[in-house]
Amino acid sequence: MIGKQAPDFSGLNQHGKEISLGDFEGKKLVLYFYPKDNTPGCTTQSCNLRDNYALLQEKGFSIIGVSTDGVKSHEKFATKYDLPFDLLADEDKKAVNDYRVWGEKSMFGVAYQGIKRETFVIDEKGIIISHITKVSTKNHTEQILESLEM
Repeated sequence: MIGKQAPDFSGLNQHGKEISLGDFEGKKLVLYFYPKDNTPGCTTQSCNLRDNYALLQEKGFSIIGVSTDGVKSHEKFATKYDLPFDLLADEDKKAVNDYRVWGEKSMFGVAYQGIKRETFVIDEKGIIISHITKVSTKNHTEQILESLEM
């Protein structure tokens, strides 16, 4: 998907406000997909981005986290961990399907359908410039910046 136009998305954030890709025109965007609010890996990943939020903003990035959890779940998660960025509720799975991050996963040898933990970096013109498929939850900010050679 690198070099392609990012699929449009829209939905409600943790405050019930509609957000879409178009809201970030002219800005760089880190769009990270994660499986579930309040789980260990997702919390670690989100808190890493929170802890490095100022650095990412200095480099011109906005951040949106996406999962299929609802607005109320996102609100509790964002409040509990003081997350300063939007979390998009993708309950209809449109964004996860458009970005091809919904699919078969396995835990303890049991296959199931879910969100693959992946991150897309989108430039000011809406073009995907980086796609991280093997996310390091503890070092995600560093991983994002390295993927762009910043």
